[in-house]
Amino acid sequence: MVYLSADTHGCLDLQKVTDFFQTETLHTPLTKKDYLILLGDAGICWDGGKNDAWVKKQLQNLPVTTLWLDGNHENFPLLTEYPKKRWHGGYVHVIAADLLHLMRGYCYEIEGKVFWVFGGGNSVDKACRTQGIDWWPQEMPSEEEYERGRKSLLEHGYQADYMLTHTAPLHVAQQLAEYLLPGEEKLQEYLQDISQCTVFREWYFGHWHMDLTVSQKYHGLMEQVVRIDLTE
Repeated sequence: MVYLSADTHGCLDLQKVTDFFQTETLHTPLTKKDYLILLGDAGICWDGGKNDAWVKKQLQNLPVTTLWLDGNHENFPLLTEYPKKRWHGGYVHVIAADLLHLMRGYCYEIEGKVFWVFGGGNSVDKACRTQGIDWWPQEMPSEEEYERGRKSLLEHGYQADYMLTHTAPLHVAQQLAEYLLPGEEKLQEYLQDISQCTVFREWYFGHWHMDLTVSQKYHGLMEQVVRIDLTE
């Protein structure tokens, strides 16, 4: 089984996940062969200290393996210190055996379904942050990562079951105009292009800190933990 949530922000918003699985395990048997995927701003690699250790322990205590894609609030230099390996058709950073970072632009095959993953986003509050301390330029994708995303979809005939991102395609962001996040237009336009040339079932994203659905197949997550049906 695969579950999705977003924006746990280290220990700040992690309770929604731990509470969910306490209830879920009462009626659903789960193992480390089942997955929780966090759609960015997980805060797993942030300070490299006690806070990170506590977050990792809480996630490893879950009955499932945690996968996560990066958002804009991640310590990217720290993240890249972890070993990289091939996993389910793409590459991951191995934080622990049951805690894996899904890298930008890869397609992952999980339980017979294809998940295209593309993290990254812009911190609109950079003026209140310090580069190298609590924000990093790598929050926005590189040209190599953009090209990797296109190539992996091309290899799958521009077809995927689920599209997982931190921010949303431009046309979705524009429908959230009141909450439009400036500074990531290039990324949103890229995702817009991808959405127009790819056949997919559902698209899930975080970043906006709201649970919402746009145009039926684009879903923003924040408080919810959702289980996706892989049997269809």
